[in-house]
Amino acid sequence: MSWLKKHNPQILWEKHTLVFNSLYCSNNCLATPAVLELKAVEEIPVPYQEFARVFSEEESSKLPPHRPYDIAIELLPDAKPRHGPIYSLGPREDAELRETIEKQLKAGLIRPSKSPMASPILFVKKKNGKLRIMTKKNAYPLPLPQNLIEKLQGAKIFSKFDLRAGYNLVRIKEGDEWKTAFKTKYGLFEYLVMPFGLTNAPAAFQDMMNEIFRDLLDVYVIIYLDNILVFSLNEKDHEVHVREVLKRLQDNNLFCNIEKCHFHVKRIDYLGFIISEFGIEVDQSKVTDAINWSTPKNVKNIQEFLGFVNFYRRFIPNFGNMARPLYNLLKKDTPLLLQPDTTKQFYVECDASDYATGAILSQRNPEGKLAPVAYLSKSLSPAEKNYDIFDKELLAVIRAFKEWRHLLEGSELPVQVLTDHKNLEYFSTSQSLNKRQIRWANFLVDYNFQINYRPGAQNKKADILSRRYDLVPLEGGVENQVLLKPELFVSAITPDQEINDLIGKAIYEDNRLKEILHKLQGKEKVLDWELREGLLWFQGKIFVPKDDTIRNLILESRHDALAAGHPGQARTLELVSRNYYWPSLKKFVNSYVSHCETCIRSKPTNQLPTGLLKPLHIPERPWEDIAYDMIVGLPVSEGFDAILTVIDRFSKMPTILKQMDKQNEYNERLKYSFASEFALNNLKQTSTGKSPFQICYGSNPRFSVGQKTDESVPNADEHAEFLERGYDEVKAALSLSQERMKHFYDQRHREEEEIQVGDKVWLSHQNISTNRPSIKLSHKKLGPYLVIEKIGSHAYKLQLPHTMRIHPVFHINLLTKFCPDPHGRDPPQPAPIITEEGEEEYEVERILDSKQKGRGKTRKLWYLVKWKGYDKGSNSWEPIDNVGNAQEALEEFYKEHPDAVGA
Repeated sequence: MSWLKKHNPQILWEKHTLVFNSLYCSNNCLATPAVLELKAVEEIPVPYQEFARVFSEEESSKLPPHRPYDIAIELLPDAKPRHGPIYSLGPREDAELRETIEKQLKAGLIRPSKSPMASPILFVKKKNGKLRIMTKKNAYPLPLPQNLIEKLQGAKIFSKFDLRAGYNLVRIKEGDEWKTAFKTKYGLFEYLVMPFGLTNAPAAFQDMMNEIFRDLLDVYVIIYLDNILVFSLNEKDHEVHVREVLKRLQDNNLFCNIEKCHFHVKRIDYLGFIISEFGIEVDQSKVTDAINWSTPKNVKNIQEFLGFVNFYRRFIPNFGNMARPLYNLLKKDTPLLLQPDTTKQFYVECDASDYATGAILSQRNPEGKLAPVAYLSKSLSPAEKNYDIFDKELLAVIRAFKEWRHLLEGSELPVQVLTDHKNLEYFSTSQSLNKRQIRWANFLVDYNFQINYRPGAQNKKADILSRRYDLVPLEGGVENQVLLKPELFVSAITPDQEINDLIGKAIYEDNRLKEILHKLQGKEKVLDWELREGLLWFQGKIFVPKDDTIRNLILESRHDALAAGHPGQARTLELVSRNYYWPSLKKFVNSYVSHCETCIRSKPTNQLPTGLLKPLHIPERPWEDIAYDMIVGLPVSEGFDAILTVIDRFSKMPTILKQMDKQNEYNERLKYSFASEFALNNLKQTSTGKSPFQICYGSNPRFSVGQKTDESVPNADEHAEFLERGYDEVKAALSLSQERMKHFYDQRHREEEEIQVGDKVWLSHQNISTNRPSIKLSHKKLGPYLVIEKIGSHAYKLQLPHTMRIHPVFHINLLTKFCPDPHGRDPPQPAPIITEEGEEEYEVERILDSKQKGRGKTRKLWYLVKWKGYDKGSNSWEPIDNVGNAQEALEEFYKEHPDAVGA
């Protein structure tokens, strides 16, 4: 009996075995090192040095005995052996692998294997910088740290123990070792102890620890896997508690890492919390992480930050109010991340854009709504950007299943894949797959899943992840593959599907449609209205809500697009109304077309010319008011090609101004000049009903010598009265003539627009030269130009470019008032200015830079020019000869850059 007390063997009745693992046997009977590590012994408090074996690194590396807690690995009946690839390792990892294998072979923890299955190995960095070998990772249930911490209320003294290589302290059930086989370039091996990463290993280890300390749990011990915390109210009780824990560890051949153990402390770090007699605090390193967190730039960033700080919300007073502004930035009903529950069904929401894929792993919360578990967003490689839309959407699914393989593989309930690409529904049944799709199909064979279509309007969360701003390719960073030569590219039209997608979202934001949508969604029938394909239809046409952006896109595709051809108002209305309808559609179309600058410049006007006739005042008597004009363009005769004419506006009497250059030709010229002037003055004028001679002198001259005349000579007063009566008759005749002329003129003209100084106007191309091969190919209107002065009632002075060397004053019938486009379209690039010589010139807006180019005599100054009306892509380097007329721009450039080349 004394021998049994001394050796204290453990009886395993199930296996008919005696196990000698007492302290006496370990120190005296079993093969143990003569001296334990001195450092470890020195670090162990004196009251516990009798348990020094618990802290021995060498003892912990030995093969533990078989116990009731050995882990069994059960395979499914139809499971097939698998072989993973051997991953390439770096020099450090290679050395660590060799050292680990040799060490574990020597300790008997692994052995060479002939297993028909094998998994690859990978490394995970420990906190101390060392590497830990792992196999395939899977999900496992764990106690909630928050629940464990709540058990510490009132405790004042703490001790913490961290098991050394805890998983290696559990044996694999005899006969199951081949299932743990792993392969390396040094051979195939299998574990005799439980390795890290083995399926159900955490659950098995936690179960073992709970069995060993079952009666102590929540009394003065809490355990989270290999982390043991002993807590007590006072020092006396605490020593008893620690001794009991160490005794059980020693009795069960469980060993601790002395470097991670703490004895009899009043403040300790456990599972990310700082625990003391005063309560629970947050680990300062976690606070530092929160303080140094980068500023959130999108919804996902905000969710990540809130998910992190929410774990510690109990330590933040008034957390809800402080965090409310961030929560307000989230989308409606966006929840925080849930803990994954492998017993519930998973949902994978996927989407792909031109440059990235996004996915959300979700499960239903207690309210039955989908709540996110994890997020995934990843950019596309240059090759993946060339995939068609089907393959991009399928790639989003593949990436999601690879990312969350540990949660989705082997799921009893089918994983519901939600996508806005309807064709993916038929992927599993499709008989025609390319090589890439076949490879993906083979990958998905291992998963239990179903693909379900969900319209884009309901797939916004995944859509956001696939369009993260930070994944958008930078300018110049996209590797474009040229599929169509630039010279073959005509134009791009916004597809109707994109417009319809916008309409499908906007109808729910139009308050006027809420009642109709509510009835239609409730399966009520509403006359002329129906809801299908995510769109609202009115009398068989898509109803467009009150959104000018969408309406402008529709008009752009039906009017501005090259394939539309800039039709007029009626034809544009017909094109739009084929598919769409909204109130006041005709008014909107007419406004859009009438403000189209391309149409204004290129199409002839179908309106009457502007400017009604405003006759001049009628003079009171002859030669009170005169008019003069130049007759130009005549054939050159004796050095002259123009005539200056002066006409009395009252009598219509012309006077020809004559200039003689040679005295001997005077008589001949005088004869013809007098004859012409006499003939004109002797003719009856239609406007006055009399000849100029009769109005001015009271009678017509004799036409021949034999003509009889009244020989009597009236006195001067009678003659003056006679002329006055004649003047009255002439004024009446002139007034009647002006009225008749105005009546006929105004029938072919319309009232002029109100134009003020400072307005902009279009200028008719009439009488302005062009270098186009045909006048019909020229723009019908130029400008718009600024009005700088009003001259009279019908003329305006314009601010023209200095290269247009023409008189800047124009009659109102050549001008059309410019109205800004209310539809927000970018104005078309301005046409080149046509100089007096008929050459094209473009207006310089700014000089951006200067440089010298060439050598020797060919060396010349060049300038980088920003052209007016053109974007920066049209900027060009021009020699100084081409910017000679832009003196103001040059002076402004050198004023801003006095050290520039050429200053």
